[in-house]
Amino acid sequence: MSGTVIPGTPIAVDFWSVRRAGGARLFFLSHMHSDHTVGLSSTWSRPLYCSPLTARLLHRRLQVGAPRRPGRLGPARPVLTARPPQVPTRWIRPLEVGQSHALGDEVTVTLLDSNHCPGSVMFLFEGAFGTILYTGDFRYTSAMQGEPALRDRHIDRLYLDNTHCHPQRPLPSRQHATRQAAHVIRAHPRHQVVIGVYSLGKETLLVDLAVEFSTWVVVSPWRLEQMRLLELPDVFTDEEGAGWIRAVDITEIRWDTLVSWNMLHPTIAILPTGRPVKVTHPNIHPIPYSDHSSFSELCEFVKWLKPCSVIPIVRGGTCQAYFQKYLSSDPQVLPDLKIPKPVQESVQQQSKRKGQEPLCLLKRATWHSVPRGVVYESPEKYTEESEASTGVKAPQQNYCESAFCSNKGCAYHSGKGKGKEELSGEQPGVAAQAASTVSQALASDEHFPTGFAEQYLLTPLSVLKQNSSQKFDKLVEDFFRRGEVL
Repeated sequence: MSGTVIPGTPIAVDFWSVRRAGGARLFFLSHMHSDHTVGLSSTWSRPLYCSPLTARLLHRRLQVGAPRRPGRLGPARPVLTARPPQVPTRWIRPLEVGQSHALGDEVTVTLLDSNHCPGSVMFLFEGAFGTILYTGDFRYTSAMQGEPALRDRHIDRLYLDNTHCHPQRPLPSRQHATRQAAHVIRAHPRHQVVIGVYSLGKETLLVDLAVEFSTWVVVSPWRLEQMRLLELPDVFTDEEGAGWIRAVDITEIRWDTLVSWNMLHPTIAILPTGRPVKVTHPNIHPIPYSDHSSFSELCEFVKWLKPCSVIPIVRGGTCQAYFQKYLSSDPQVLPDLKIPKPVQESVQQQSKRKGQEPLCLLKRATWHSVPRGVVYESPEKYTEESEASTGVKAPQQNYCESAFCSNKGCAYHSGKGKGKEELSGEQPGVAAQAASTVSQALASDEHFPTGFAEQYLLTPLSVLKQNSSQKFDKLVEDFFRRGEVL
């Protein structure tokens, strides 16, 4: 799946697993190719942002369902590809291309034509996380340098389509590849021509060849409806035999179908793709026609854009080294990966709702940090019984008002006076032993590098019970106030 959850942001692009999306709340669809819609289904229940044309294609998929293709010699059968997305229409949110759209207070997004297939777009995101350009699948052209949204723009992170990021795999322009296809067709004047395409894409190639050879391009009824939805030139028909160029699903271009077609009429197949393919029949002709950027085009794009960092979209790619010399030396806005922004907002909203300051949240968290377990008797009853059975009262009077007093002159902290001597001596009884242990541990504030938590947890219940909740809250405030001064 070609999808990404962008770290440090609430953004996910072409990523439709909510369970694995973390804190993502804004979901974007770059285009309608099946590898970018894996996970979209009738259970999807969040806003989905895309271009208006992609939105129309989504609506059409909901109405028509899966495309069907002709069998070898038999009736139509379903396409054996990923199931088309069945997204409820109420969640589809089209955004105009070329305009900036504010999505709440966090993100501003601008959609830009990616020159990949009908409806495909790049996303320019802006927010506290910096400026991010997500190309999705795209074919770079020099005309993109005239895009106002990208001109003289500081880009912190560039998510780059690295499909053909290989110096050893050059690709011609699509215009040059179209001329190659026309040359192959002219070399077989008595043959019918079958061109393998995906359910979306390569429409420009079909139109150019239809105009070049003045013939109809025969397509399935399902594809014809889509061509009309895309408002393409009127060169397509679903009438068999009306033209000698046919467009079929790319999976139909294989050895057995070529054998079947040539039994009826001499036929050649053109396979427009930028990827290396294995030819299984002598009448199959691969043409390096690609809707992805070539390596030289990627270098030109990154050199012009000068982003602070490049992140490959296709997993497993290592294209960063090729673009290191083109990166900007300007400081980059890095994502805050420690505390997600949605969590910070929820805390602030909760504080506003309850009219509390952040310190109150800390007080409540500290109050609830008391060790919990099985309590068989109340602390008060336990203290009273201990005092009655041992005949020795816990030396509470030797403590100052608070067990956490910062006054170094008091008898407890300085170790001077009768209280200190009584606590450090041998005393019978459970309460006295507990007091002696705590006295040795709490000799001074220097023994508590982590501060308040240790003091609170190591203080006997016989001391804590003297303090009401109001006094305890005051102790917390005093402790944090002392920390700020230090």
